[in-house]
Amino acid sequence: MLRNRRSLLVLVTALLALSLFSGALVVSGQEQSTLDLVRDRGRLICGVNQELFGFGYLDPETSEITGFDVEFCRAFAVAIFGEASSDTLELSPQTAQTRLPAVATGEVDVLVRNTTWTLSRDTEAGLDFGPTNFYDGQSIMVRAGEGLETWEDLDGATICTTTGTTTEKNITDQMDERGLTYELLQFESTADTNSAFMDGRCDVQTSDRSQLEALRAASPDPAAYYVWPTTFSKEPLGPVYRQNDSQWADVINWTVFGMIQAEELGIDSSNVDDFLRQDGESDDDYIARVGAQVARVLDADLGLGGLLGLNNDFMVEVLRQVGNYGEVYERYFAADGPLPIERGPNELWLNGGLIYAPAWR
Repeated sequence: MLRNRRSLLVLVTALLALSLFSGALVVSGQEQSTLDLVRDRGRLICGVNQELFGFGYLDPETSEITGFDVEFCRAFAVAIFGEASSDTLELSPQTAQTRLPAVATGEVDVLVRNTTWTLSRDTEAGLDFGPTNFYDGQSIMVRAGEGLETWEDLDGATICTTTGTTTEKNITDQMDERGLTYELLQFESTADTNSAFMDGRCDVQTSDRSQLEALRAASPDPAAYYVWPTTFSKEPLGPVYRQNDSQWADVINWTVFGMIQAEELGIDSSNVDDFLRQDGESDDDYIARVGAQVARVLDADLGLGGLLGLNNDFMVEVLRQVGNYGEVYERYFAADGPLPIERGPNELWLNGGLIYAPAWR
């Protein structure tokens, strides 16, 4: 009898653990998808950074978190609720240490916080990764004029990095493979890491190149710092959600793909209404005017959003209120803006980049 009770306890514990790391909640013997949970709650909870200028940054003037990543949170809320307001979207600031557990335990519904897609994260943490919306790579930031421009120059250097990230592993691999001596100082947050570097506690700061450029741009004297133009790792960044919930994955994935598809089709926030069906326009006439691809993305009758459990034409409001992928990119990384980052691999595939959406059909 005791053995049977122990076996039952083990089984119950295993089932509880499984439910914790699944993407759905078991209610009265039936699984409730994340989409249903979000709708029942009335708002989307999106994990973000609040320390990284350009990506997720708490603006001291407005007390609001803004940035490239935050725009995708807004897009998801619009896709589900038709608007992104304080009622329908809650931004949940997460550190490098709390971000992945927050997804796995259900504290947040989706994470959009400069998080690198890796094999171990994809298989061990109960998580799945959505489309890469920013291709990046790790680099080095130093103080200008100190001559630290090659790996050999870093022999004996003190290096600042954030703990709990792929960053510390990548820099360790690079230094060890070259037989260089170094001291690694690790900090809990990006802000603490950057402060240590700015205060002179280390010779080098290492992170994703976009992050280093953001930190340099936000410093009191950007010209005092230099970011290596080269990278030494692959850092595909994008949304993260709990595994085993295919409907929720589809909602997240195809909202991103829709923003990419819209840029490819030349549809943006300023002209989306020109691509909508006119009063009295037949299916044939509408398709002849805008094309079948546009109709599948935007039309209330011919659109495919219903396959995701959303409105057929959900992308119309996403584009009106947030914009296409290129608009979001230019909003934060334009060449004449405060954080100029060339698109490079983040160009559309038509322009030689890696940004690519599957067929909307």
